[in-house]
Amino acid sequence: MRVVSKSRVASLLIAIVLLIFASAACSGNDTEPPAEEPQPTAVPTSTHTPRPPPTSTTSPTPSPDPTATDVASPSGVPPASPGSVQLPHDEGVHLSGLEWFYFNGHLTAENGQEFSYHFVTFQTVQPSGLTSRLAQVSWADHAETLHLTGERAAAPRPEATSGEFDMPTADWRMSGDGEEYQLSFGVGEYALELEAVSQKPAVLHHGSGLVDLGIAGKTYYYSRTRLETSGTVTVGGVSHALTGVSWMDHQWGEFTILGIGWDWLSLNLDDGSDLTVSVVWEQEEHKHISRYGTYVPADSSAVHLPGNDVSLEPGGTWTSPETGAVYPVDWRLCVDSLELDLSLTAAIEEAEFALSSFIPVVYWEGSVAAVGTKGGTPVEGLGFVEMVGYAPYALEIPATEPAQR
Repeated sequence: MRVVSKSRVASLLIAIVLLIFASAACSGNDTEPPAEEPQPTAVPTSTHTPRPPPTSTTSPTPSPDPTATDVASPSGVPPASPGSVQLPHDEGVHLSGLEWFYFNGHLTAENGQEFSYHFVTFQTVQPSGLTSRLAQVSWADHAETLHLTGERAAAPRPEATSGEFDMPTADWRMSGDGEEYQLSFGVGEYALELEAVSQKPAVLHHGSGLVDLGIAGKTYYYSRTRLETSGTVTVGGVSHALTGVSWMDHQWGEFTILGIGWDWLSLNLDDGSDLTVSVVWEQEEHKHISRYGTYVPADSSAVHLPGNDVSLEPGGTWTSPETGAVYPVDWRLCVDSLELDLSLTAAIEEAEFALSSFIPVVYWEGSVAAVGTKGGTPVEGLGFVEMVGYAPYALEIPATEPAQR
């Protein structure tokens, strides 16, 4: 087993709290060690600015106007979210114990070639002010049955923002303001530049955006479920135009995710509706903790789906040669209130992220195709499934060579 330095151990301890709601896959792992981000000289140089005390999340109170803009405090740091998500204010970065901005999507080139991706940036701010950021990507070329992963890490200065975010991590970047998002990343021979424009209002899960994760605590959580996406993929110096649909999640708060597992999915259906389902369970004995969904009709407001309305049953499986973990790769999804009955099938089965250079967390995330009926009418769609807790933590962190400056 490789000996890890004290500084690396500290980074890993921070990062393990940071990830677990992850993403990505297996076929190639493109990594870069942590790097201090360049900052404007006007910004204080300390990376140890203490964050505000944790926000109480014990009493979720729906906001009378969830789209109202909050006013930043005199210090320039936005106030903590109250009992519900406040937009557009909460589109910004929070000085939280754990926060992530997550995107997934399906893209088609002008020649008809199909791809899928997920791109997520995690950030954690410790009470001391120490900040850690980790970005991870998976990229799938469906025609080639190729699934690649990559990651970048950094230790930026903590900075809260209101109404927008800009999260550079080494040579990758994601930014946005709730209406438009820009994504830039690369993995293997593929380099991506994407713009995603929201086509629907934000969805506050559980109505208020405050979600109870049982033993893990509570978290603020909203989604933008249908983003019209365009951009380019460059391979071997040749660029190809891309179009498609993406999904965005933003989640933050003072909570822990150690000791729990979950199955999560997002779907964009061809009738214009969108759906997400979360099933959370205690990892050691797979005891149920929470189940819920959110349904977004094509032209009306989102609907909360209680756990007893949703059934997600696994079908066929895939066994990871890296970890020995057994993952479902086929599912049957039923929502009684929608008369929805769908079969979900993984586009590429080998979609495990098992070789992170920064954290020992293992998980599966990949594209799925949905086929079935809703109200007796045929319906199809595309989506993503994320599974955490099926594999133990990796006991060794792969060695990463220092970057050449």
